[in-house]
Amino acid sequence: MKKILMIVCMAVAFIGYSTNADAKKKEVSFQMYSVRELIGNPQRFAQNHKEVLAKLAAMGYTSTEAANYDNGKLYGLSPEEYKAAIEESGMEVLSSHVGHNLSEQELASGDFSEALKWWDQCIDCHKRAGMKFIVNPGVNFPRTLKEADIICKYMNAVGQKVNAAGMKYGYHNHSHEFNKVEGKVWYDYMVEHTDADKLFFQMDVYWAVRGQVSPVDYFNRYPGRFTLLHIKDHRELGQSGMVGFDAIFNNVEKAGMKYLVVELEGSNKPSILDGMKESIDYLKAAKFVKPSYSK
Repeated sequence: MKKILMIVCMAVAFIGYSTNADAKKKEVSFQMYSVRELIGNPQRFAQNHKEVLAKLAAMGYTSTEAANYDNGKLYGLSPEEYKAAIEESGMEVLSSHVGHNLSEQELASGDFSEALKWWDQCIDCHKRAGMKFIVNPGVNFPRTLKEADIICKYMNAVGQKVNAAGMKYGYHNHSHEFNKVEGKVWYDYMVEHTDADKLFFQMDVYWAVRGQVSPVDYFNRYPGRFTLLHIKDHRELGQSGMVGFDAIFNNVEKAGMKYLVVELEGSNKPSILDGMKESIDYLKAAKFVKPSYSK
């Protein structure tokens, strides 16, 4: 009787969750901004990256999204050194957040040829580092639809340059993109006035919810445009109940998602690393999260 009861309990515990063995096989990237207090600049990275990256890899994270590009370097390292540091930890290089806004003069004239030159060194650095994706973490909010159109043309042009180097170019939202410019929702305008082969979208699902929109509605409206997703909550994943992760993950194929990236703005835990572990444990336990979306 005890044996039967034990089997039943084990079966019930399995429903809705993956085994630990299966969980370890899940592809989960993380945005390095999450651990900025530990490795967020060149000095901290040099001091702490081996220990911090090793701990994150041991938790189950499989790749990184950088957030500290400057003048041909990543966290103060050459692209090759950065790639080696990530791979030494057992993880892979996936993507990087970096942007270059247009000046007032460029917005007024519509001539962004000088801005495009800035990207040459940036793209070369990221290619040498082994990046698959370069993601713009935000542009200035356009004041007119004329400015919106210029920004969209600029992003298409950057995307074309990134494509030529063998990578993909994307845009990451916050909440303000769901506000309107001259009666048009800026995020919608951006999606509709850029080319799908030149610009994908990395929807930050938390900021979308904060912007009072449904991520799933956007997946249905613009299928295939969301190659990366930022999986985020108010603190640790699943902590607030604000974001319907089950509905999101049940619709990621329609979204076109290939990789998920965890980002924490902060943590209620004693250490941000505790928050990072709780977040990946949430994803590893969730049966609605598949082992991989890239294959």
